[in-house]
Amino acid sequence: MADIITRDGTWSFDGDTLRVVPGSKVHPVRQQLGEIAVPLRAVAGASFEPDRKGGRLRLRLRAGACPVLRAADGRLKDASDPYQLLVEKDRTGVAEYLVDEIRNALLIEQVPDGPVEGYLLPGPSVPVSGGGGDGTASFDGETIRLVWNWKAEDSKTAGGAVSFPVTEVSGVRWVPSIGLENGSLRFDRFGTVSSAPPKFDPYSLDLWGLSKREWTAVLVAAAVLVRMPEQPTAPTAPAALGAAPEPAPAAASPAPAAASAADDHDALLRRLRELGELREAGILTDEEFTTAKQAVLKRL
Repeated sequence: MADIITRDGTWSFDGDTLRVVPGSKVHPVRQQLGEIAVPLRAVAGASFEPDRKGGRLRLRLRAGACPVLRAADGRLKDASDPYQLLVEKDRTGVAEYLVDEIRNALLIEQVPDGPVEGYLLPGPSVPVSGGGGDGTASFDGETIRLVWNWKAEDSKTAGGAVSFPVTEVSGVRWVPSIGLENGSLRFDRFGTVSSAPPKFDPYSLDLWGLSKREWTAVLVAAAVLVRMPEQPTAPTAPAALGAAPEPAPAAASPAPAAASAADDHDALLRRLRELGELREAGILTDEEFTTAKQAVLKRL
């Protein structure tokens, strides 16, 4: 077990799962998302970036593994990124040790760093709500609801709150407010993409960036992405942002039990040989080799 506890949060790694727990005074996105259990197979890498005040831990996930990152599409600020952790100066050694443990586990388990075919994390729990600007979006797992405030355009308030089932959603796009440009949370229904500006679109929130709370709209987008119906074809250009991943190919028919057991046995023997080669090459220490070897032997 390797863990690090800071004012910004706690990361604990047991060799199979990294548990990410936010601190009590963090960005609303991290606070609302809460504790995340990240399986090792979803991790592409980890790093620690030192600075004069301590440093920052960064966890890099495989593309497509996390619905929040997919919905954000690289637009999250460092403070709102759940896979970053600020580290005080007296905890830098622990941070470096944690990174080493994660990297060793990735190496031993031979986890690929390429994209995945389906989400490996469940995303935000429902019900979830977020947004700001001219209204608030909420999602209970089945129905999306947009409620307008006094700042919304008359064309929106005149029609009242809007509700529609997730089964009618063909795409969801979240863009934060950047500089003088407003952001938005937009829902495409029945495969159509609205050309109206978000402030006039009854299926969009217009985000003004006046508070950190507006960033929580990305959590609504992520929760919808996980539960959207599978699309028969890829969405067109603008709708592709944040669209649900293509369905994974159908699984092949299972092989007979005896053949499967033999294959597993051969794979474990190959793993033992590979571990020996890694130790001879100096990549694994004797202690790391012994630990990994014992884990493989238990499976034989």
